[in-house]
Amino acid sequence: MTEDHTTAPRAEPRQHAPAAASAEQAQAWNGDDGRHWVRHRERYEAMQRNFTPHLLRAAAIGTADRVLDIGCGAGATTRAAARDAGRGHVLGVDLSKPLLAEARRLALEEGVGNVAFEEGDAQVHPFPDAAFDVAISRNGMMFFADPPAAFTNIARALRPGGRLAFSCWQEAAVNEWLVTLWTAIAPYVELPDMGGSGQPGAFSLADPERVRQLLGGAGFTDIAVEPVAEPIHLGDDAEDVVEFVASLGLIRDLLAQATEENARQALAALHTELAGHQGPDGIALGAAAWLVTARTPE
Repeated sequence: MTEDHTTAPRAEPRQHAPAAASAEQAQAWNGDDGRHWVRHRERYEAMQRNFTPHLLRAAAIGTADRVLDIGCGAGATTRAAARDAGRGHVLGVDLSKPLLAEARRLALEEGVGNVAFEEGDAQVHPFPDAAFDVAISRNGMMFFADPPAAFTNIARALRPGGRLAFSCWQEAAVNEWLVTLWTAIAPYVELPDMGGSGQPGAFSLADPERVRQLLGGAGFTDIAVEPVAEPIHLGDDAEDVVEFVASLGLIRDLLAQATEENARQALAALHTELAGHQGPDGIALGAAAWLVTARTPE
């Protein structure tokens, strides 16, 4: 492309039906979960930072590209994409008002001017047709209540020959960070159902064949799903990580439902387990994701 895109494609003012099944996600990300991410933004970013170079490599963003960042959160990937698309523009979309406010603040603070942020649900958001060259997402695609609708809507927003690149978690059993946490506390609390492929949640896209079927059904071609394994940095030491984990909404609920003694033992067991993973740079555990790429037909 040679055209200089200096303004963001804007949503069209047409009517669209809200996705009722997304109400729970929107409530969480505009409530405690969203505020927790803002408070601990640097830690959350450190946890996922190693996946960003893989995502950007796969996206192959050109200097004048128009980029759509789905589930942009506080905008780390949006700003990274904007630096690659120096003469283009990046639109970050997320459900969370608190995270979008943080994203705008950071873009202004860092002087990244070729970005914009919109609150929206990618399943139904009225993106302009064929308005983007690339769509990206770092671990933000797994929570769709209606994945076929979401991927169809994203495909519509991409130009012919447009590119899609996103990461999503592989199954829970191969993610050391989650296995370590659950194994430590399992004797003392009742573990939640984290869902799996096809079920709403962090692991809904864990099956590569399902990913291929969803994207193919949405009209994408040249679909590729490749494994990516990276360590994620959880914190400085066991005490630091346990304090953070105990502040997570899901873990707070589990501990609140346990007896006081079982809650204490669960955190003590987690501290002991994490201490065994202490390294010179803190505590890092393995994470396994899929890197997914596809194109819209020419």
